[in-house]
Amino acid sequence: MATVHHRYATVRGRQLFYREAGPAGAPVVVLLHGFPASSFMFRDLIPLLAGRYHMIAPDHLGFGLSDAPPASPSPSTASEFSYTFDALAGLTADLLGQLGITRYAMYVQDYGAPVGWRLALADPDAITAIITQNGNGYEAGFVEDFWKPVREFWRDRTPQTEAGVRQALTLDAIRWQYLHGVPDETLVSPDTWQHDHAQVSRPGNDLVQLALFADYATNLPLYPKLHAWLRDSGVPVLAVWGRNDPIFGPDGALGFAADAPGAEICLLDGGHFLLESHLDAVADHIRMFLEKTLP
Repeated sequence: MATVHHRYATVRGRQLFYREAGPAGAPVVVLLHGFPASSFMFRDLIPLLAGRYHMIAPDHLGFGLSDAPPASPSPSTASEFSYTFDALAGLTADLLGQLGITRYAMYVQDYGAPVGWRLALADPDAITAIITQNGNGYEAGFVEDFWKPVREFWRDRTPQTEAGVRQALTLDAIRWQYLHGVPDETLVSPDTWQHDHAQVSRPGNDLVQLALFADYATNLPLYPKLHAWLRDSGVPVLAVWGRNDPIFGPDGALGFAADAPGAEICLLDGGHFLLESHLDAVADHIRMFLEKTLP
């Protein structure tokens, strides 16, 4: 079993937590988590891949064990932070720079996708491969029932529209994210939604999450640039996707086939957090993909 290290780094004056495992000289795989999770979601995947790859899994600022400074639209004190996906990507890039990582494959899920797309567009030559597990890059991937209240929040931020998105922070909603579309719910540990709910329930973290819900609207205009980069670069892509995801549907996975030459699309009978119910299957797909693309 691979040894997993649990580390902290100070980046732009903020403390970021990350998990690290695998040989120092091996090809690097960076794991970028989604909402409302953290690198905790990769706790079981990392040891399965770390024998051959150098794994890095950070917690985004405001999530997990990383710092969670108060949210502010325009920071007026050192304790405040303007939470945007641009800012999260910038912190991640600086963390990787501190660690001396200049070339890497990325695994993106949910919020990890817009962070990863920004990293790729800012430094295209750094990316050796993409593994997207319900990490969306296409408007066709949005499941409208979930995104309708979020789109209303984008159009007009009022107490009424805010109440609609605040529902996503409740224990019931987070549990639903983990269990919806999973054929055997007993495979998913309750630790997952309890862990995530405890994190988003910290004082002031609701405002962090609301800021990122609002900023998610900035991701859609990036999609054409992402698609052009996929076509021009020929970067290898594996989309391993829970076909029953109620947030990002299977059309989001199929979209990559149109732009990424030779993209591998694997639709599994699972939901949003596929690693909780289909860990071994996902790990097998990743191993085969990386053996071909990162020999």
